[in-house]
Amino acid sequence: MRTSLIIGLTILVALLLSVMPMPSPIDQARPMWLAMVLAYWVMAMPHRVGLLTAWVAGLASDVLYGQLLGQHALVMTLVAWMVLLLHQRIRRFPIWQQSMVMLPVLGIAQMLLLWLNSLAGNRPPTLLFLLPVVVSALLWPWVFSVLRVVRRRFHLL
Repeated sequence: MRTSLIIGLTILVALLLSVMPMPSPIDQARPMWLAMVLAYWVMAMPHRVGLLTAWVAGLASDVLYGQLLGQHALVMTLVAWMVLLLHQRIRRFPIWQQSMVMLPVLGIAQMLLLWLNSLAGNRPPTLLFLLPVVVSALLWPWVFSVLRVVRRRFHLL
């Protein structure tokens, strides 16, 4: 019960960080907080966090962003699925290599989001749409470290 509560709180914080107001130039590079938090929990605790958690968190993200229902749910489920496929390998990598693995995982997710946005008629005009992927990959070591401290502090198994 406590484990689910802590995981849920970290996902809630990621959702709040995703919609927190930011200045316009920085907003284009907003990290993919929810995808990173889900990727961490799927990698660290695949028996607790999986595709259903990613789907529900993605639906919450759709509601918060006010976008097409199911759009982020599909993307977050894809991220969780890719990390779930590779979690035993990724866990053994040094943190900088994990960051390099997260780059294509998040890039594929962002490209799927671009495709879904273009189907809905909301296509961004520039390649700045991929900037959050680079920022997220650069922030991965810090997100990983903070969530690992949370997991160890609360003895989550």
